[in-house]
Amino acid sequence: MSETNAFITRTDIESDDSGPLDGQTVAVKDNISTKGVRTTCGSAMLEEYVPPYDATVVSKLKDAGATIVGKTNMDEFGMGTTTETSAFGATENPAAPGRVPGGSSGGSAAAVAAGEADLALGSDTGGSVRCPAAFCGVVGIKPTYGLVSRYGLVAYANSLEQIGPIAPTVESAAQLLEVIAGDDSHDATTRETDATYADAADGDVDGLTVGVPTELVDGADDAVVEQFEATLDSLCEQGAETVEVSLPSVETAVQAYYVIAMSEASSNLARFDGVRYGPDTEAEGNWNDSFAAVREEGFGEEVKRRILLGTYALSAGYHDKYYKKAQDARAWVRQDFAEAFESADVIASPTMPVAPFERGESLDDPLQMYLADANTVPVNLANLPAISVPAGETEEGPVGLQLVGEAFDERTIIRTASAAE
Repeated sequence: MSETNAFITRTDIESDDSGPLDGQTVAVKDNISTKGVRTTCGSAMLEEYVPPYDATVVSKLKDAGATIVGKTNMDEFGMGTTTETSAFGATENPAAPGRVPGGSSGGSAAAVAAGEADLALGSDTGGSVRCPAAFCGVVGIKPTYGLVSRYGLVAYANSLEQIGPIAPTVESAAQLLEVIAGDDSHDATTRETDATYADAADGDVDGLTVGVPTELVDGADDAVVEQFEATLDSLCEQGAETVEVSLPSVETAVQAYYVIAMSEASSNLARFDGVRYGPDTEAEGNWNDSFAAVREEGFGEEVKRRILLGTYALSAGYHDKYYKKAQDARAWVRQDFAEAFESADVIASPTMPVAPFERGESLDDPLQMYLADANTVPVNLANLPAISVPAGETEEGPVGLQLVGEAFDERTIIRTASAAE
């Protein structure tokens, strides 16, 4: 085990092909299927699971000449903001020792920050690429929903999640995005694209309008806001201008996100019933007893909490009270973003309202962990693209600048991020 504990499984899958990622090592989050290499999702439930196929993004990595060096640690089934809920131990933040690397793709961000991989793939359901990118001082992109295939991604919340790149620079992240983007016959939500992304990292923001929503800035720590404003000043010096925009719906975004995500998780994780997956138990009795024993042993506390809450939200008598209202709130979030983009080319905020937590700080207070996602979850609800780029340091560690773009306009956020870099 390395000092960071960034990897659950080390491997060395060399490509037989040549392409844009020749000579590049890539770490893959452990909820993305790799043929012949175990994929655990950070859970004891899948500790011995070895997929018989590659995810589409993994096939594209191989076609591009990349070498896959391992499967990275993560919050169990992607449920967490700190990479502390993994059944394989917590991951250390190489950019801020003693503090969390963010989550749920914390292993991927830590591997890149520590130089244990050139590039990495994560998955982002409510900020799980951007949060660890910010906390570890690297770049992370959450693509528009449908730009990157989810085939081979172990599902947590289908309507929210996307696979995205993590890299040390904006240009290298954009190049990795270029490799994994595009239509896939295995994923009906994808669409064909001929867009290029690496060449957009040219730093040209002359005449660009950056919208700043006060709702995503006012609640952030003072030290985070200081670094955020300094980065905005730098963009203005390069020819951009800032305007104030409003996203009033973000006040309900966290609540709506967790109702939707937990509801979808309770459905998706129903497959883990001890028949096809899960640890052997010695439970006696009927099927329900065996089912309960497998889940008790195989799932961690955070996963159990989210399954219970999601099942409750979908149950008879509560569906309209919780799930339907959350979907209404989601539509409100989309509308607010659409109106904000009428006066701005990109929308900027701190990626996370706080600097990296100390290890163990949020485990006893799940609500604190959920609220920390306030700036990232609205993007997933609206199915928009966003990037986190390093925006300086506080005494507690790195902070990130989040830039949000209109659907399938990754080029503009990449261009802006390269100017902020």
